[in-house]
Amino acid sequence: MQAIVVVPTYNERATLERAVMRSLDAVGDLDVLIVDDSSPDGTGELADALCRAHARVHVLHRPGKSGLGPAYRAGLGWALERDYDAICEMDADLSHDPADLARLVAALEGADLVIGSRYVPGGRVVDWSPHRLALSSGGNRYVRLMTGLPVADATSGFRAFRRVVLTEVGLATVHSDGYAFQLEMALRTWRTGFRVVEIPITFTERSEGASKINWRIIIEAVLRTAHWGLEGPRRPAGVHARSIAAHR
Repeated sequence: MQAIVVVPTYNERATLERAVMRSLDAVGDLDVLIVDDSSPDGTGELADALCRAHARVHVLHRPGKSGLGPAYRAGLGWALERDYDAICEMDADLSHDPADLARLVAALEGADLVIGSRYVPGGRVVDWSPHRLALSSGGNRYVRLMTGLPVADATSGFRAFRRVVLTEVGLATVHSDGYAFQLEMALRTWRTGFRVVEIPITFTERSEGASKINWRIIIEAVLRTAHWGLEGPRRPAGVHARSIAAHR
């Protein structure tokens, strides 16, 4: 299965090279696509250097910072124009362990979307404040309540799609800008009837750089989730999500 991981960046120079090199080591024929939003700290220049040094590293430069959703739409669209069977998403700040990419791709043998989950048995979060943990876990409970999406960690940004999912769910019509993009993609995937599974991961709070989350991003997610809940249908007949503890 030919796989690629899409890594959006904005001011991630401190961790980008380590994230890329560990990703290349994780899966033998994995490609990496860095999507940089004109980072002022030199991330884009480092991405270009990595691209020149490694044939499996690619770079997509965007003219400015416009949010996580637009960056992923651009990166996923780029991947769909090539012959990748599995298309992954991962943060550049090493909060996700690139070694887990191998488990994400392997789990696609029995699923269409695999989510690396902090909140299924075996998953955990390291070095988050109680406030941040409550915000994240509470937000995921809110998503399940409003939409019926049977996923413990719909906000996770560590995931892998079969390419057919991205062609069927209408990627170009997904308009969420912030972390709501991850919610919308998971919900559309499930509502379309694809198989969604979760595997446990360890999420480690970034040690360098600053988190991109802010109140505008949170409010967008809250309002869009309420809208999706009113849209329905809540649960397609016979379609379920599940966790795969065997892929720990």
